[in-house]
Amino acid sequence: MLKKLKKALKVLLGVDEQHKVVVKIEPAAKKPEEKKKPRAAREQPSRRAREKQGEKTRERSRDGEGRVAASSRPKRERGPKRERSERPVQVETPDAPKAPKPEHPAALKEVPPAEGKVRFLDLPLHEEVQYGVQNAGFEYCTPIQALALPALLERRDLAGKAQTGTGKTAAFLLATFTRFLNNPLEGDRKPGRPRSLVLAPTRELAMQIHKDAEALGVFTGLTSVVVFGGMDHEKQRRSLRQPVDLVIGTPGRIIDYSRGGDLDLSKVEVLVIDEADRMLDMGFIPDVKRIVAQLPKKGERQTLLFSATLEDHILRFTSDWLADPVVFESEPENMVSENIEQTFFSVLRDEKLALLLHILRTEPYERIIIFGNRKDVNLRLQYDLARFGYDVPVLSGDIPQDKRIKILEKFRAGTEKIVIATDVAARGIHVDNVSLVINYDLPERAEDYVHRIGRTGRAGHTGKSISFLCEYGAYFLPDIEKLLGVQFPSEQPTDEMLRMPEPVPGAKPAKQAGRRSSGGSSFRRSSSGSRGRSRR
Repeated sequence: MLKKLKKALKVLLGVDEQHKVVVKIEPAAKKPEEKKKPRAAREQPSRRAREKQGEKTRERSRDGEGRVAASSRPKRERGPKRERSERPVQVETPDAPKAPKPEHPAALKEVPPAEGKVRFLDLPLHEEVQYGVQNAGFEYCTPIQALALPALLERRDLAGKAQTGTGKTAAFLLATFTRFLNNPLEGDRKPGRPRSLVLAPTRELAMQIHKDAEALGVFTGLTSVVVFGGMDHEKQRRSLRQPVDLVIGTPGRIIDYSRGGDLDLSKVEVLVIDEADRMLDMGFIPDVKRIVAQLPKKGERQTLLFSATLEDHILRFTSDWLADPVVFESEPENMVSENIEQTFFSVLRDEKLALLLHILRTEPYERIIIFGNRKDVNLRLQYDLARFGYDVPVLSGDIPQDKRIKILEKFRAGTEKIVIATDVAARGIHVDNVSLVINYDLPERAEDYVHRIGRTGRAGHTGKSISFLCEYGAYFLPDIEKLLGVQFPSEQPTDEMLRMPEPVPGAKPAKQAGRRSSGGSSFRRSSSGSRGRSRR
């Protein structure tokens, strides 16, 4: 009896224990309660609604669910952010919102004849092109324009030897615009199918040609687009989704868009190859050949080639591209414009900074370009100049393209008065009113000397170059003299010119000089005079 009672009690206890277990499991199995947490997720639409009303930043800063909600939308966030970060670049680049179009003049103004000069009014340019010329402030042709424009207006192929700054860009643009306005296309036009293609070796030159096209063609109604590497690929592609008359670009980017079907070159009427010698130096000739193969055959298109030299190897490359061309040289006796005053100072390497500071204090100027041979030397120079109150940006090949554009735009606008550059930028800086070029280091190649000082004395203006002959740079002078056929006397700077001024109190060189995104703040000039250490 007792055994039966114990057995029954065990059974009862076992049931109780199972019951307890069930009771313990129930809370764990009560996952419906925990699954009610998606209510927080149900709140996300309301957060999104508030974000649309401008509360994105507030939501992202919250912990927990707010942060989860933000992390669930990264792709939608990135697109707009990328566009916003590029807006400052759009302001600087050629496809930025354009300045208001000037009011169309009622009539062309009279330009008096001048002995030995050709007026633009004397040439059969289209009237709207003439208005653009006068709006840009031009009245008389430069020598190369007077030579080239008659042949260009007759639709002749042309191979011209011309230095930068001689006005060749305006020559081919004016002739091309006149051709298009005298022969407008009828009917609907295919987007991305230009009537003219201009190939340039550098991004900066392509941008400058585009600026000139916008200025000279302001009253023509013609559309020009510029494309080059280093900038937003999709944005430039969108610029080709319209009927376009003139496309300007570097060879690599032109090939990209033609392969992608965004650029149709089959109807190009005018091909311009600018700075062909530079194309050869930079290895672009194979790319140029691929592009030319997509164009109408020679004789069916007009081809214009410009080069600083017209040596045999340049002309050999062009024999398959030009049909019965007119060949001419502009000012063949002078590689350097007579408008440029050239001065050479013999100094020790350790004295160059003092001499440069003296020049910056005493030499009148509008804009100055200082050239050095190496990036590290230029960055050190930037650092040293900052100590004396000159906050100067550096231009070199490894600076991102949008930063280079900003620096050049500030230099062009005059908010930056001085820039330091390497030879990579020598051909890319096309800025009016550069009154002084300083060769802090004399270039190792004589041709680079010509391109450097060609930044001043442009389009009939006077300019000046000053070169420092240190114990290293003096070795490069004979090659320059041989190239130019001139022997240059060198001057000895006075003790006063080599006396270091006192650094500007409180002036602090920028950290990581040369890598600043803004290219430097506005120009500040030291008023410390020539006080300080005497020459060592």
